[in-house]
Amino acid sequence: MSESVLCHVYRSPRRDGLYLFVPQGYDLAQLPEAVMRQFGIPEFSMELAITPERQLARTTGREVLASIAQHGFHLQLPPRDHHPTRY
Repeated sequence: MSESVLCHVYRSPRRDGLYLFVPQGYDLAQLPEAVMRQFGIPEFSMELAITPERQLARTTGREVLASIAQHGFHLQLPPRDHHPTRY
């Protein structure tokens, strides 16, 4: 069994489908200013144990853990809208 990281998941009040994953105990004040401008004030959504094998709705545990290792957090972007623009 792989090591798991307990993460807190936050949703953005500004953009549907935009989520932030941070390890438990992460100080949100450490987030880059540019992320906070785009994200808004994080709204707690859930707590998840993330392992490399875990499959999430739009990503994998491996991708989340790699992003956390590199940046300290993982930002999950909303799915792209594949509908043509209507005028």
